[in-house]
Amino acid sequence: MRVVVVGATGNVGSSLVRALAASAEIDSVLGVARRRPQLAVEKVEWARADIAVDQLAPFFRGAGAVVHLAWLIQPSRDHQQLARVNLEGSTRVFRAVAEADVPALVYASSVGAYSPGPKDRLVDESWPVGGVPTSFYARHKAEVERRLDAFELEHPRVRVVRMRPGLIFKRAAATGIRRLFVGPLLPATLLRPAFVPVVPNIPGLRFQAVHTDDVAAAYREAIVRDVEGAFNLAADPVLDPARIAELFDARLVRMPRRLARGATALSWRFHLQPTPPGWLDLALGVPLLDTVRARTELGWAPQVAADQALRELVDGIREGAGDATPPLAPGTSGPLRLREFVTGIGRRGGT
Repeated sequence: MRVVVVGATGNVGSSLVRALAASAEIDSVLGVARRRPQLAVEKVEWARADIAVDQLAPFFRGAGAVVHLAWLIQPSRDHQQLARVNLEGSTRVFRAVAEADVPALVYASSVGAYSPGPKDRLVDESWPVGGVPTSFYARHKAEVERRLDAFELEHPRVRVVRMRPGLIFKRAAATGIRRLFVGPLLPATLLRPAFVPVVPNIPGLRFQAVHTDDVAAAYREAIVRDVEGAFNLAADPVLDPARIAELFDARLVRMPRRLARGATALSWRFHLQPTPPGWLDLALGVPLLDTVRARTELGWAPQVAADQALRELVDGIREGAGDATPPLAPGTSGPLRLREFVTGIGRRGGT
């Protein structure tokens, strides 16, 4: 099988191309991205394309499956650019899959696509997909799923799989995740356990995480198995302020939701960090995921615990870890993170 991975240089893509290359069922992989990486992986070739403007069908012809991972999180202040890539770009990928007569499409959805739900029990893939209204990320993920519904009706011969993971962490994605969500002003030394004296105890903050390599393993199984539909992906334990405080040997300090949201909104408004408050709303709103379907139909089980994945990420941020792709490489930020400052911390995309 030949597999095309669109958005192959980010957190999930960089792990997925490696997982596919190591799979006996996969003959070759084409990684498609806006910028060519320095990453060399056996059986993997690279091509440059922007899903919002370039012709995609020529890259897809002859493929047994296309995996759509391409997505913008920044620039968080340019909603037109975000919609151009996330919404219209995704629609263009789906149309190109049909035009190239590709038999399988695997789409990177998210826990963020779900409507607000419970934090005291797990929900399966039948939970409503409406997103959290105040989060552009959630609105876009939900809207793309609606467009994918229409695509499935129009093209019933295409096998469509939707992956809905929790937060996805690995050490090699540390610099990329810091750039997207924290920005250039965070001194890495502050992430040493000795410098984390307190963790904000925000009521209702409970979320799930999963290691990127475990997510890549689930994608690989979805490609080679005759499955379709949505799959939740998450690892134990559920993370909350108490668990995080224990992880970093820190003290819990109660912080009302309103205060936490106000601080996030104010720091974003003054360009101190690139994350709008809708991300906090998403973390507080999305349900906890039941992963029985992935475990039974994909034969999937996470190998890394959620708290271990989080610790790996934090250690990676402190150490400036990265990978040989533009979204993840520390060098992309420039000396003293100057290229991150040039973006206006959320005003423009790229670094």
